Amino acid sequence: MTDVLIVGAGPTGLTLACDLARRGIAVRIIAKSAAHHRESRGKTLHPRSLEVLEDLGVADRVLADGTVHLVFRKYFNGEFVSDTDPFAGAGPTPDAPFDSGVFIGQWRIEEILRDRLAVHGVKVELGAELTGFTQDADGVTATLADGRRIQAAYLIGCDGGHSRVRTTLGVPFAGHTEQAQAMVCGDVEAEGISRDYWHQWFTPDGAIMLCPIPGTNSFQLQASPEIDGQGAPLPPSLVGFQRLFDRHARAAGRLRNATWLSTWRVNVRMVERARVGRVFLAGDAAHVHPIAGGLGMNTGIQDAYNVGWKLALTLTGQAGSALLDTYDEERLPVAAWTLQITTDRLNRVLEAIKEPGNGVEAAAPPTVGQGYQWSSLATGTGSHVLRPGDRAPDAPCEDTAGNRVRLFQLFAGPHFTLLGFGPAASGALAEVTARGNLVRTHAIDAEPSGLRDADGRARHAYGIDGDALVLVRPDNHIALITEGADNRAALAFLDRLR
Repeated sequence: MTDVLIVGAGPTGLTLACDLARRGIAVRIIAKSAAHHRESRGKTLHPRSLEVLEDLGVADRVLADGTVHLVFRKYFNGEFVSDTDPFAGAGPTPDAPFDSGVFIGQWRIEEILRDRLAVHGVKVELGAELTGFTQDADGVTATLADGRRIQAAYLIGCDGGHSRVRTTLGVPFAGHTEQAQAMVCGDVEAEGISRDYWHQWFTPDGAIMLCPIPGTNSFQLQASPEIDGQGAPLPPSLVGFQRLFDRHARAAGRLRNATWLSTWRVNVRMVERARVGRVFLAGDAAHVHPIAGGLGMNTGIQDAYNVGWKLALTLTGQAGSALLDTYDEERLPVAAWTLQITTDRLNRVLEAIKEPGNGVEAAAPPTVGQGYQWSSLATGTGSHVLRPGDRAPDAPCEDTAGNRVRLFQLFAGPHFTLLGFGPAASGALAEVTARGNLVRTHAIDAEPSGLRDADGRARHAYGIDGDALVLVRPDNHIALITEGADNRAALAFLDRLR
């Protein structure tokens, strides 16, 4: 029997598989498709997702293959209006190392994650379509279309908006779907169009956009749908794309080689619960929403990052099954927030583009992810800067040899991290260290050993003046901050997991 069976091998499923595999969890990941796709689909990774991918060891490859600080070139009625970099003037800061979203085709993100997963000895099992499953107190038995059965301790549905896992569970997918086709999209090549910009042509009666996809000769096309004489939308086609380009761009340019054709409708739906016994839902299987701000793929990656460490600690006996209840507790409010903000920002964009010079940057998302301040795992009062449940910021320190060490380097991996600031707090780490591989401890500003906060960046980021202890969760969120050298709160938190 495997520990975890993941259904769906998109960014959400692959992120979860990588996270579990690096923790030594026996994982299988299946996909019903016979081959891996080469479609752009979700094309934007936000800074917070890059932090997750850095923890998994693949952010450098994503940055090398993607495009940062892409300029949005906007036109109105065929005339050039303006160029905009939504992240202009931004730069990496000590507490946030990624200053821009990265534009990269979803196929390439998945390829990078599959390569990383292979390092852990796991491969995606293609042509493996889930048809049903049963569960009991001991595990889950999944049935595939070819008659095979897979037994697992847990099953995670990362299989998209039409999730077989969700429908089998019978979990309601509350919300609404607009029947009117909102957009056609696809991957096309475009002769005579510069690949240095995300071109956005707007007219009073529609729009067409061409975003260059790195590593290809293609652009991702998004456009208002064509309507036939009876008022029905025409299906996407290369011929139709050319007509839309001629109508809205009013520029010289020939589209060719359409390799992906799709349509998009406004869906605003989420589950009432994302865990039923030993079965979980993540990504689009748990929530779908407007594309404004590009939050879809990023929210799924965060789902995976949240549930991965909780499953691992439960499976290894380092935490009780009650820890798994916090997945719903923490991620469902984020899903609800995402549905609301993307709906609001879609409406904002639709209004903004009526004025020349405005584009999709009107839907720009927050630069960092939400925390879990409401969670039962957020204990204590925190500092004057951070609350329990907040994202743990990065900061540079120095080791005894004067080498630069980032806090994110200390956090990377499957463990909790306890930082002891100051001599007294550093002396309180030994008892926590005895907890084994569940937690790693690091002394800061405890001469002559430990790390040195040479520029005070770490203290500033965490709002610490004197001695203090900071416990950081495996998903890089604050568990607690306590002043002084008393380690009882940290020990109690770790005990409470069991």
